[in-house]
Parts: sequence; structure tokens; C-alpha cells
Amino acid sequence: MVTCPVCDGAIDLDEEDVDEGDIVSCDECGADLTVVSVEPLELESAEEVEEEEEEEEDDYLEEDEEDEDADEDWK
Repeated sequence: MVTCPVCDGAIDLDEEDVDEGDIVSCDECGADLTVVSVEPLELESAEEVEEEEEEEEDDYLEEDEEDEDADEDWK
């Protein structure tokens, strides 16, 4: 049994039935949730996971652009 991070409702899931990255829905509030860990079983709002991934991608692109600028300055 795990708690929904959106509404604190109980969700009956077994660690053996899900894998990291799976999307499940809360029966009480209908939120889409991503399994972020199976031992211990941990869920996070799928929207929050998407936002975090987008931020990480943006950070990576910014670092890449900074590296290119540094290479141009070196020349």
C-alpha cells in the first residue's frame, strides 16, 4: 500500500506488479502518477516528473551552449 502524493489517498499496489517509470492512476483523485522507486515503493505526480525531466534537458542544453561559447573564445 502506498499513498498518493496528490491527494494522500491509499493506492493498493504491489512492488512486484510495477517497474520504475510505470504510470499508474489514483482511484480517488484520478491523478497520473509515475513510479519513481520500487524499493521502497514511491510515486510522484507524472506532471512533476515531466517538468523535472524538461528542466534537466534545458540545463544540459545550456551547458552545451556554454561549452560551445568557450570553444569559440579559445579560437
